[in-house]
Amino acid sequence: MNILAVGSIAYDSIKTPFASGKGVLGGSLTYFSLAAKYFSRVSIVGVVGQDFKRQHLNLLRKHGINLSGLKIANGKTFRWSGIYNYDLNNRETLSTQLNVFKNFNPLISPRHQNIKTVFLGNIDPVLQLQVLKQIKSPKLVVVDTMNYWIEKKRKILRRVLRQTDILIINESEARQLAGQYNLSKAAGLIVGQMEATRRAGKATLLIKQGEYGLLMFHRRGWFSLPAIPLERVFDPTGAGDSFAGGFVGCLASQKTVTDRALKKAALYGTIMASFAVEKLGPFGLTSLSRAKINTRLNALRLITRI
Repeated sequence: MNILAVGSIAYDSIKTPFASGKGVLGGSLTYFSLAAKYFSRVSIVGVVGQDFKRQHLNLLRKHGINLSGLKIANGKTFRWSGIYNYDLNNRETLSTQLNVFKNFNPLISPRHQNIKTVFLGNIDPVLQLQVLKQIKSPKLVVVDTMNYWIEKKRKILRRVLRQTDILIINESEARQLAGQYNLSKAAGLIVGQMEATRRAGKATLLIKQGEYGLLMFHRRGWFSLPAIPLERVFDPTGAGDSFAGGFVGCLASQKTVTDRALKKAALYGTIMASFAVEKLGPFGLTSLSRAKINTRLNALRLITRI
């Protein structure tokens, strides 16, 4: 199955207690596509500047990612700088330079408009809605967003949510979006907003909890999964997008989106996030095999089995 992914590609400057680097390949599309490609074919839509390195284009091509929707624009690639302390669940943004991403206009080619599985990374909901208007009869729409869009563009974000099958956000974003501190009540309210859609009753909310795992909620109940305990965590940047890549990649490879398929996808998403954080940038995802992924899958199953 094919996946159409729309989002950002960036160069990051990162400092953690365990690693640091400048001009590190990053962005939601990078992490998502490198994780998803182990399960499904991925076509991306994004923009980079003329400073984007050929070696990074070749890296994405080497992993079978379709770059026909990637535009190289005049100017510099989106750049982000941040620092983490020993609590890796929180980070401080030092600078954000949108550069060519400021004028990003996602145009979906006719060959991509028929792709049935769509992932919309953490971008302006105006752009997310623009993409959805171009897609013909998608079967699965997965959306990521953040606190800034919830605060600044709530009205149009709600329009996006009414066309969303699966929403992926963190705990604080769930509370902010619902206006409700209790997570159980917040989840019910958010899913209720999503169910005013073409697939009423099938909306799913995934709440990321960092090193503590995830909660998944739909009208049929809850599912909880811990993160994998790791001895080496160098860089949590992109962990959420790597989770989304494994999750959506696995779902796209299933015949139907059942409760069992959602749980299986959550397992693989968690595994891909665990590989991503073990190296600086996305390079924990670039030298994996299905055997190595399945070894970690068996480990995760063991620690969650009663």
